[in-house]
Amino acid sequence: MRESAALSTVSVVRSFFDTIRRTGFRRGPSRMLGGIAGGIAHKMGANVTVVRLLVLLAFLLPGIGIGLYLVAWLLLPWQDGSIPLERLLT
Repeated sequence: MRESAALSTVSVVRSFFDTIRRTGFRRGPSRMLGGIAGGIAHKMGANVTVVRLLVLLAFLLPGIGIGLYLVAWLLLPWQDGSIPLERLLT
C-alpha cells in the first residue's frame, strides 16, 4: 500500500514539473541574477530592461516582491529544462 502511494506521489510531482516545462517559460539567456526577468521578457516579447524595472518595483512591496521572485527562481526552468526545486527534491 505504501509503495503505491509513494509511486502516486512521485507521479504527481513529475506531472507538476512537466506542466511547468510545457508553459514555455525559461530563464532568459541574457540574465543578470537568476534570469527571471529575462525569461519573462523573452516569453512576453517585452523589453528586458522594462521587466527588470518592474521586478525591482515589486521588491518595494513588503515581502510580496521578494517572495514571488524566490518562488519563480525555484520553479522556472533553466534553458536546458531543469528546474531548481525539482533538483532539490530528487
